[in-house]
Amino acid sequence: MQNKILITGIVACLLCFSSYSQDKKLKQKRALPKEVVIDSIIEPSKPINPLSPAKAAFYSAILPGLGQAYNKKYWKIPIVYAAIGTGVYFYIDNNKQYNRYRDAYKRRLAGFADDEFYFDAQGNPLTTPRVSTDRLEDAQKLFRRNKELSLLVAIGLYALNIIDANVDAHLLQYNVDENLSLSPHYKLNEFDATSSLGLTLNFKF
Repeated sequence: MQNKILITGIVACLLCFSSYSQDKKLKQKRALPKEVVIDSIIEPSKPINPLSPAKAAFYSAILPGLGQAYNKKYWKIPIVYAAIGTGVYFYIDNNKQYNRYRDAYKRRLAGFADDEFYFDAQGNPLTTPRVSTDRLEDAQKLFRRNKELSLLVAIGLYALNIIDANVDAHLLQYNVDENLSLSPHYKLNEFDATSSLGLTLNFKF
């Protein structure tokens, strides 16, 4: 009789425990949301435009400084115009001086004595010219060489403006993500008191 009572008690306990477990599982299922939303922020990288460098170079070829404006490097525009403008200024000035001495030289060869160098600063005629014929010839060579050099400098600066816009457009598309870094490190060995210097490459996924 006692055995039956003990067995009945054990079975009753097991049934109660099973019922409690099922209740607990049901409550857990009800507590779970229907949808699990994972909040994540993904920063998409800027798409690389392979035509961007070509566009920047083309714009600078049409109008100096326009490629720099396309690359949003506005501070370079005054530098571009100052550089090219300086070359153009010296070319115009040297060309003007060259024409002065050439015209006077041609008048001398034609037998005239009425070029500007036969007069002083006030416009009074002189018996002998301020600049001799040989000096006129030398001055023509000097200013012709200078104007050709000025033209080459202006053309070179114009080409440099195009190259600068093209290279800038290339560099703007490089990946400079903070997850990728290269930094020096210094380590001191505590056992033998020696030190080592190296580089550490960090890459975060």
